[in-house]
Amino acid sequence: MSTLLLHHTTYLDHLTPVGHPERPDRLRAIDRILEHEQFQSLERELAPIARREDIIRAHPMAYLDYLHNQSPAEGLNRLDSDTTMSPGSWEAILRGAGGACLAVEEVMEKKVGNAFSASRPPGHHAEKDRAMGFCFLNNVAIAARHAQAKYGAERVAIVDFDVHHGNGTQDIFWDDGTVMYCSTHQMPLYPGSGAANETGTKGTIVNVPLMAGDDGAIFKEAFESVILPRLDGFAPDLVIISAGFDAHIRDPLGSLNLVEADFAWATRQLMSVADKHCEGRVVSILEGGYDLEGLARSTAAHVLTLMTG
Repeated sequence: MSTLLLHHTTYLDHLTPVGHPERPDRLRAIDRILEHEQFQSLERELAPIARREDIIRAHPMAYLDYLHNQSPAEGLNRLDSDTTMSPGSWEAILRGAGGACLAVEEVMEKKVGNAFSASRPPGHHAEKDRAMGFCFLNNVAIAARHAQAKYGAERVAIVDFDVHHGNGTQDIFWDDGTVMYCSTHQMPLYPGSGAANETGTKGTIVNVPLMAGDDGAIFKEAFESVILPRLDGFAPDLVIISAGFDAHIRDPLGSLNLVEADFAWATRQLMSVADKHCEGRVVSILEGGYDLEGLARSTAAHVLTLMTG
């Protein structure tokens, strides 16, 4: 079956201050590399605006209203030291969530084999009612809740290999035994969470912190010794990937030494889990990645693996 790419030009309208790492050029770099001939067989769809009822399964309505009210008519509105809204941000945020939900629908209805949502801003730092770390809505959490509400998925696994810990995803599912959140990430590093003893009240939070300088061999060991066995025991009905590529050796915001082949390997392992337990259902959603070349090459390796297995 085919791989679906969700995208939208509106993502370029989310503007950040000059010099900010989470900039529109990130998506331009991805768009350019995914136009190469080897990606011509991708199914491509525009990300829709998310419905409120889909968002509020992961975030309170009051928080959604707060975000909407923070959207400026002009200029930039800084929500915290590194999280900023521009006039184009609100639609980009809503389409990021909408793209995540459409990816779930297409995969769960077997219209495609798997899907990748190339959206920005990222989402995994967004807590239930707090924007932070460049993130506003937690797209993977919204996607997981959508799979549960619309398709009756009993167990959803979210696997996050961004260099930063997804504190927001952990916050949303801390007390929820129906969603397993697994993360590799550098520690110590922003946002400061993600210790191995942070397991949630149901034991379904799985953190495997890495140290600055760790490379692909240590990353693979984390997967093989902890994450893959836990996923196998959980037997998910859907696998969602928080696909952050800032663990790449070139990235300026982290100090891990992964290369494109490591992301392709991890993708292949997660596809194998999905093949075993849920008929190959994988939804991947873009998170970080701030060196443009490293981001583009890593995304290409990730998407090509989704396409070819």
